[in-house]
Order: sequence, then structure tokens, then C-alpha cells
Amino acid sequence: MLNVHAVNAFEDNYIWLVQSEHSADTLIVDPGTAQPVLKKLQSLALMPVAILITHHHHDHIGGIEQLRQCYPHLPVFGPRQEQIPDMSHALSEHTGLSVHAAFPAMQILDTPGHTAGHISYLLDGKLFCGDTLFAGGCGRLLGGTAEQLYASLLRLRQLPADTEIYCAHEYTLNNLLFALSIEPDNQALRDRFDHCRQLREQHLSTVPSRLADELATNPFLRCDQPGIAQQLGNIQDVEPLAGLEVFRRLRSQKDVF
Repeated sequence: MLNVHAVNAFEDNYIWLVQSEHSADTLIVDPGTAQPVLKKLQSLALMPVAILITHHHHDHIGGIEQLRQCYPHLPVFGPRQEQIPDMSHALSEHTGLSVHAAFPAMQILDTPGHTAGHISYLLDGKLFCGDTLFAGGCGRLLGGTAEQLYASLLRLRQLPADTEIYCAHEYTLNNLLFALSIEPDNQALRDRFDHCRQLREQHLSTVPSRLADELATNPFLRCDQPGIAQQLGNIQDVEPLAGLEVFRRLRSQKDVF
């Protein structure tokens, strides 16, 4: 079992440190800044062996340069279609990628939409999905298209229900408030919001989540639910809304929520 340590950064970012089961060897996921990562590595006596990047936004890559100054031989894995500083291994869709002997092989998933080249890493039942899928929500369209992001979410929806979702931001309460505006009678959603609110009142993280909980409460994974389609429909709609159009309207409404 891998050990995953959260590093809080900026206002609401999570940088993930993935520690090998049998050693101090550690993967760094989306280091937007270096100092809190270096502090956590030192406090836990961890040894970084690779950096994994999901996409090119600065709050996910800003710490690469300083980390490589401290650890010059640290390889940087990232999306082939995006410009990542010091990237040594450009990745696209891949099954069975080995980044280091201390870790099991991982699957690389092309998950564009938030950005055009976004990728996600699936390792030992843990999905490091950057800004594609959030707890209770999904990323904005900042370079990719609605068609891309919807297809990416449909793909992630097919993963095992017990997959742990390690997204990159603590947006959960706002996401769930929006979800409640769409599905106010969803009891699983109401229960999840109450639970997450209690966690945040104690300054505890709501991440990771489980895919099973996302399937039950995250409207962006539930675009095929008739109730959501009806909620988003209007008098000009002659035919029932298709999933992609439901997604478009959800994303547009969430952008101004």
C-alpha cells in the first residue's frame, strides 16, 4: 500500500507526495511551489525520485526548477502535448509505465478538457487527476473543449468504484453547494455536504474522495440522469437534452456560481 502525503500550497492547492510502501522513495505530483514540498520531504525523511505533472498551469509546475536545483537528477514526467519546464519524459496514453523500481507500474490516461493536453496518473487504485475531476465537480475549460472534458469524465467514470480520487484543489464545499442547486433532493449529496462541511470546520481535507461517492453526488458525472436534464432544460428544448448538452449547461452555470 502506497502512502500519500498532502502538501498544502497557495490558498487551496494540494501537492501530492506518493511514498513507496517499502522505502522513503517518493513521487511528487504537480509541485506548484517548492518550499512546502522541501519542508515536508525533510520532516518525513523522504527521498524524491520523480516529478509527475498533469498539465502546464503555473500552480502545478512552478516548483520544478527549485526542486531540480536541490535534486539535479530528478526526472520530470509530463504531458507530451504541453510545455513543461525541464520535462525529461513526455507522456501520452500508456498502460504499464514504470517510473521507478520502488513503485508498481502505472497507467497514463489522456484526460484533456481543462487544458488541451491534460493527463492523469492511475497508480495502485489511486487517480491523480489534476484539474480534470474534482471532489464534487470538474475543471473549467481553460484551453480544452467541452467535448474533450465530457469525454474525459465519461472515461474516468468507468474506473473501479473504489478508486481514490486525488484532485489538486480543495474546492469541495463550493462544488457541493452548486450540486445541491441542481439536485436538492439527492440525499447522498446532502449527506456528503454535511460531512464535508464538518471536515472543513475542523480544518481537515475533503480529499481524496472515492469514485463511488462522485458517481452518487457529482453532477458532472451524472449528466445522463433524467432529473438533472430536466432541471437544466428550458421551453425551447424540443427533444430531451443529450449528455453533452447537459454537461455544457452545467459547466456554464458553475462558471458563474
